[in-house]
Amino acid sequence: MLQVALAQIRVHSRRFIAVGLAVMLGVAFLSATLMVNATTRASLSESIGASYAKADLIVSVDDGNTVPADLADELAAVPGVEVVHGLERAHTQLLTGDATSLAVLTASAPEQLETAQLTMGAYPSEPGQVALDEASAARLDVAPGDTVAVDAGASPSALGDALTVTGLTLPSDDPTQSGVVQVLASTALVRELNGGETAFRNVQLALVPEAEPTTVAEAVTGVLDASPTAGGAVVRSAAEQTTVDVARLSGGTDVLTGILLAFAAVAVIVAGLVISNTFSVLVAQRTRELALLRCIGAERRQVRMSVLVEAAVVGIVSSVLGVLLAIGVMAGLVGLARRTDFGSFAVLAVPPSAVAIGIAVGVLMTLLAALVPARAATRVAPLAALRPIAPTAVGTRSGRVRLAVGLAALVGGGALLLLGAVSAAIVPAVAGGAVSFLGVVLLAPFFVPPSVAAIGRMARPLGVPGSLASVNAVRNPSRTTSSSAALMVGVTLVTMMMVGAQTARVSLERELDENYAVDLAVSGSGSGSAQDGTGEPMTQRVDVPTLLGVDGVRGVVELTPVLLTSPDDGGALVYAADPGQIAEVLRSQGVQLTDGMVLAPQDWTQREVTLETADGARTLPVTTTEAAFFLPLITTGTLQQLGGAPTDALTTYLGDAGGTEPVAEDEQLAGYFGSTFWITLDDAQDAQGVVDIQSSIVDATGVSEYQVTGAAIERAAYNQVIDVMLLIVTALLAVAVLIALIGVANTLSLSVLERRRENSLLRALGLTRGQLRGMLAVEAVLIAGVAALLGSALGVLYGWLGAQSALGGTLPVTPSVPVAQIGLVLAVAVAAGLMASVLPARRAARLSPVAGLAAD
Repeated sequence: MLQVALAQIRVHSRRFIAVGLAVMLGVAFLSATLMVNATTRASLSESIGASYAKADLIVSVDDGNTVPADLADELAAVPGVEVVHGLERAHTQLLTGDATSLAVLTASAPEQLETAQLTMGAYPSEPGQVALDEASAARLDVAPGDTVAVDAGASPSALGDALTVTGLTLPSDDPTQSGVVQVLASTALVRELNGGETAFRNVQLALVPEAEPTTVAEAVTGVLDASPTAGGAVVRSAAEQTTVDVARLSGGTDVLTGILLAFAAVAVIVAGLVISNTFSVLVAQRTRELALLRCIGAERRQVRMSVLVEAAVVGIVSSVLGVLLAIGVMAGLVGLARRTDFGSFAVLAVPPSAVAIGIAVGVLMTLLAALVPARAATRVAPLAALRPIAPTAVGTRSGRVRLAVGLAALVGGGALLLLGAVSAAIVPAVAGGAVSFLGVVLLAPFFVPPSVAAIGRMARPLGVPGSLASVNAVRNPSRTTSSSAALMVGVTLVTMMMVGAQTARVSLERELDENYAVDLAVSGSGSGSAQDGTGEPMTQRVDVPTLLGVDGVRGVVELTPVLLTSPDDGGALVYAADPGQIAEVLRSQGVQLTDGMVLAPQDWTQREVTLETADGARTLPVTTTEAAFFLPLITTGTLQQLGGAPTDALTTYLGDAGGTEPVAEDEQLAGYFGSTFWITLDDAQDAQGVVDIQSSIVDATGVSEYQVTGAAIERAAYNQVIDVMLLIVTALLAVAVLIALIGVANTLSLSVLERRRENSLLRALGLTRGQLRGMLAVEAVLIAGVAALLGSALGVLYGWLGAQSALGGTLPVTPSVPVAQIGLVLAVAVAAGLMASVLPARRAARLSPVAGLAAD
């Protein structure tokens, strides 16, 4: 029988393509998930480990505190230690020409421990010298020999007016330095920017060549234990410290891996359903062969073993191909990531566990899925005809057990899901969602066939093909349910993620609208403007016409600082603006600026406020907005009624703020502090569009990019994250949908086999080949359409409750349904079901009525 099984695979290999494809995709998904986890860890280790590339031992504090500076001298005295270096960094703004950029300054290390790789020039050797990473230098048009400066507000002297660039270095892969200018500087400059403090993020040790790291580490531990200032510092090897840092970055948990494994489990389950269906097709196709084997003496055990051997061979081959596919996909993704600025440190990692688990799960899944068809094969009596499997009925024992377990899982899991949504707890919500959905799958045989039958009535106006299709779609309820359930799982998850992402997007946008009143805000600087690298003030052209000239800007309103609140009310600046123009740019709902009141941010708790005016103190009522980032406003009409600010109050305010010249007029107050401009953008701006607008505003006005803030940037960042996550998740879940559609094709293939004589009789009675193909196409559309409709309804419900459980604790959740996207999912499912009917319909139409009637 082994030879027979192998011969069947060799001769009829095309029969196993569907099974092999389902197994390969499921195994590839699972293996890729495990590789994602290992690759992420390896990539993070490669990037974070760049800071310890030349160190033998690292001394750090696990709670994130700095290592006491006096420990460095004690560690230097440990036998076997050659060099000790404390890592010090400072963050500031770097001024280069007319550009201002955020920079991180790292104190240079001794040669034995310096990890910055020089590409041009020389390392900084004096306090007034620095080296920049070559990527930032190219962007800022800086070369060795040029001068730069740091923000004068960060340090009174900053070691002089200008810092000389002595060299360029390779950009570090350390993620803590990504997105900023990486500057290698002297220890004196870094400490000055840190307020004169010595703050070691860690202490790196280089050992003498003949030293044993373990012995030296024990000696260092003794020093740390004996030191009263160690403060919980511990010593580790560079590899051990990197592992700790990676765990700290991920919060000690593999959330991403857990999510991906859940999706992989879904793909494996769906693949199992499809494999079982496919083997049922194969057994049905080979009924005559199996019956003939039984006639010539083959025992039931031998027939069953031959089917399982076929499943094992297919499982092994497909699993190996699935693992290879996963490795190829991951290698391609890592290769693409390495070409980007933010993923240059990506490293492919293929752990043996990913290979072993993938192959083992694939083979086991195939064998388990083939058990039921194998048992069915042993029940084939000689010369037996094809018989459909009896459907699961409520009145049978198995039906009653399935109904009871399904109802219990649905009710219990649903209650747990609702509890998670109400209490905004994600863990019980996920558990409840999984259990309740299991209940839905168990109960599928009791509601899927009636649903298909009900929807099938809509096909009867199509004539004879439609009427026959509506009946045939539920002729074998068990197999129809199996295929529909597989597709329903995939569509449910895809829809759930779409609804969850859309709900999160709408909720976050509404929260941003309430906290950020406008899309963008540009703050001018007046005499307090930033300086460039030569110490000269940068020219700023911030006015309404300039801002309106930027593409993408729809409206602009200028807010002018005009008055001060009384000292008892905090001495805050109050701005004046036209109420009609304010209404055009505000995003917040229900916010209106009117005469005789102060419109204030949400942190103003007083009901009225006293303003210092030229005519004396005046008290106005306060209306508080929901916006956290808001400027106190009065109307221009209110300003005219109150008069200007008194000279002594402004002089005192400017003196406290660092001003030196007396100020007597409102215009001088605005000139010193600069007006603030609120901007509204054209709708439907994506993340890149908002960034481009921000850059255009910086170029047009001369302000720093840090003076352009607002909700549009935050909203674009959130939307970009949501879109990327949705794209990744949808792509992953598409695997489950693809496998499920293979199951629909298999169901139709088995249906064609079971109804071979019936289809031939219909052809003999006058049914044309086109009508036969139409009947099978309508049948496929019914199965796929009903599964997609049920999956979409479930996905909407799970998406809403999931978003509530995940976000309900931080912000109000507004349910939202992406109707167009769900409609696209339905259309794709129906179209895919239609395509799945092509080959079975073609096979059925090619069979002549005489050959079909004479088959038995």
